Amino acid sequence: MATFITTIKFTQQGIKGIAESTKRAAALKAGAKKLGVKVTDIFWTMGDYDGLLILEAPDDETVAAMLLHLGAAGNVHTSTVRAFTASEMDKIAAKVSSV
Repeated sequence: MATFITTIKFTQQGIKGIAESTKRAAALKAGAKKLGVKVTDIFWTMGDYDGLLILEAPDDETVAAMLLHLGAAGNVHTSTVRAFTASEMDKIAAKVSSV
């Protein structure tokens, strides 16, 4: 499974419904599971971003579908990056040095 880190910023709609934020997060976890995405952590944060998701998915397309579903609800804007473990990075670096 690939790991993804998603930052979240609330929309105006999301802020208006902030009291429901943890309920929306629980629904996100349940819906993501149906798509084959594991939400390993959800954090609400201070600073430039309002939240952070740590996700595991079998491929980019699966996590993209989940995030499009999340965005379509209108409560958040997201930005996602693929994250690599040390083991994965060693494999990537080995390919670079063999070129």
